[in-house]
Amino acid sequence: MQHIKRWITALILIPILLWIIIKGNAFLFSVLVAIVSISAFHEYLKIIFGKDEESISNTIKAISYTVSTAIIFSAYSGSWEMLFLVLALNLMALSIFVLSGFVANHSIFDIISKQILGVFYIPVSLSLLIFIKGLDGGIFWIIWLLIVIFANDTGAFYSGTFLGKNALAPNISPNKTIEGSLGGMAASMATGFIFCQYFFNDLSLSFIVLPMSFILAIAGQIGDLFESAMKRASSIKESGRILPGHGGMLDRIDGLLLAIPVLYGCLVFLL
Repeated sequence: MQHIKRWITALILIPILLWIIIKGNAFLFSVLVAIVSISAFHEYLKIIFGKDEESISNTIKAISYTVSTAIIFSAYSGSWEMLFLVLALNLMALSIFVLSGFVANHSIFDIISKQILGVFYIPVSLSLLIFIKGLDGGIFWIIWLLIVIFANDTGAFYSGTFLGKNALAPNISPNKTIEGSLGGMAASMATGFIFCQYFFNDLSLSFIVLPMSFILAIAGQIGDLFESAMKRASSIKESGRILPGHGGMLDRIDGLLLAIPVLYGCLVFLL
């Protein structure tokens, strides 16, 4: 039943997502990314603080959600300067938070360090999608990225289910196998080649993206394991239940969060 829910949710959401990416303007796309960012950040705070929810004050939540939104719309404005300014203002707000609460809680620096990690982990990474959309062929590259990461997840799942024997990271995610990892990489490379040729009709480019697809698959799997490690440290199975069959928003985008910067770097510095 869980497996069926995953596919039903995907079949409902994928057409909406594609419409926003292809037909929606930059503002609508930025609103979507901001919603995803805030939702994922909310789940991140719940995971990273575990059962010690008293550490997540309303002040930290307000700063985090405000900064997440500001980072996304800094990217919408196309201004790296504004984005860095938002990061600096986040540090300033956290400094005031430390000074106001240090006497009562000497572990307050642990709290803000986790918040800073979350800012770079989620909204900064997601903001690069908006910069990618502004590049030549950016819409197709975003769709291509989603396909490659989806193929990675699907290939890893089915390869692991039918062929998996050797655990990949038993202390972090016991169900993941080396065979599943290799199957995910193979699926990513195959779909990356096929859809690059379909979108851009450039055979030489399609061969160039083969190693890109491989690296993206590795980044996606590292992102998946990174979130699994966070959940295991906090004894949490799912980051949330916002997406039926998929768990939380962070469960759905964990592989993307590390793959997005890799794609952006490849597009800006290599292609």
